[in-house]
Amino acid sequence: MAELEKLHKKGLIDLFYGDESHVCSQGYVPYGWQFADEKVSILSEKGHKINCFGLISRCNKFHWATTEQAIDFLFIKEFFDDLSFKIDKKTFIFLDNASIHKAKIIRERIPYWQKRGLFILYLPPYCPELNLAETVWRKMKTQWIDPEDYFEKDALFYSVNRFLANLGTNLGTKVTINFSDFNLI
Repeated sequence: MAELEKLHKKGLIDLFYGDESHVCSQGYVPYGWQFADEKVSILSEKGHKINCFGLISRCNKFHWATTEQAIDFLFIKEFFDDLSFKIDKKTFIFLDNASIHKAKIIRERIPYWQKRGLFILYLPPYCPELNLAETVWRKMKTQWIDPEDYFEKDALFYSVNRFLANLGTNLGTKVTINFSDFNLI
């Protein structure tokens, strides 16, 4: 991992960290505070969920897709099939060990992707702190989506897609995440 980070920093390869997440209309409230006799509520239109899959690099290159359908191994396969035709240099992607990332159809496609310069690698088990994509989802849920965005499905989906479209170093984007350099010994 450290060697790939060095090659990426020199611009010799692209290195991404990928993961999926979802945002549901019931809201994201990681913590809260209220007086004992105070009622607190967040209005929402229940029963709606948008699923997100994204790849982020330390320099904020970002590839993503959203869907209302479940993100399964077929979704991941199609995403990487499409990406493998768009890359212009060797590209390495770290994923966690979710079963959809290691499904038989994914394992069977890896040799084809490698011929196109796309390499899939896996993070050690139970190490979400190594996955930069986890930071993307946390920032999206805690800093970008406003509580009123949860009121209606369309507002929520618009907010999620707006954040993802504005994230990265692509031309005209407005949101970047400052990932600190890290060194593996």
